[in-house]
Amino acid sequence: MQLGVEPARPALWRVLRRVVGPAVAWIAPSVGYGLERFPLEGGAVIAANHLSAIDHPLVGLLSPRPVHFMSKAELMAIPVLGTALRWTGAFPVRRGEPDRQAIRYACELAAAGHVVGVHLEGTRQRLGYPGEFKGGALMIALRAGVPVIPCGLETFQWSPSNRRACALVWGEPIGLDGLSRGRKGTEQATELVGAEIVQLWREAAEAVADGFPPQSRSGARRARFVPASWQPGQPFPDGGMRTS
Repeated sequence: MQLGVEPARPALWRVLRRVVGPAVAWIAPSVGYGLERFPLEGGAVIAANHLSAIDHPLVGLLSPRPVHFMSKAELMAIPVLGTALRWTGAFPVRRGEPDRQAIRYACELAAAGHVVGVHLEGTRQRLGYPGEFKGGALMIALRAGVPVIPCGLETFQWSPSNRRACALVWGEPIGLDGLSRGRKGTEQATELVGAEIVQLWREAAEAVADGFPPQSRSGARRARFVPASWQPGQPFPDGGMRTS
């Protein structure tokens, strides 16, 4: 395997959900919407916006499948933390430059049926709304021939000392069939997926403001963190059902 990592093991993720889940639920009282939209089989790329340090844990714990995060190389280089991240299937990417090795590995993961997670802006946004979207995640999906799962996060100003309520909304998977794998196709995919992420972020913000209603304004059902014991076909906590 490249980059010194290997695909995440579902058994390890079940342990992480059991151990890490309660801690994250305490420091970030959060709700997800639209888990019923998340595909339970096949490769995919999660494309999400990025507003706070809690985003990675929320995406992971509100996803019914293990997520292989593309994480900045500086974070992966930290002793102990970097090792723990690699155990989950995360892999490093060098920011500020084309990292062909990371892109190639992400394509291999997605093409092999795994889920890759990428924040589309490339770095955390400081103004409270999604920033300029980059095409890296969409390039991966195009080259691997897999759909994109758009994700809107409203986590702005969350911190360990400001344990504010947060929300995540999953969108319907977006197929990129028919788009070229070159620059033009990547630009078209970025525009298409970026617009959906902005809409989902607004929907997440509305859910927080509305006090976490049973359904979001688009009809996505409310659900909390996916428990370690969850199996396909079982209801998610607070609603939502996947049978296939």
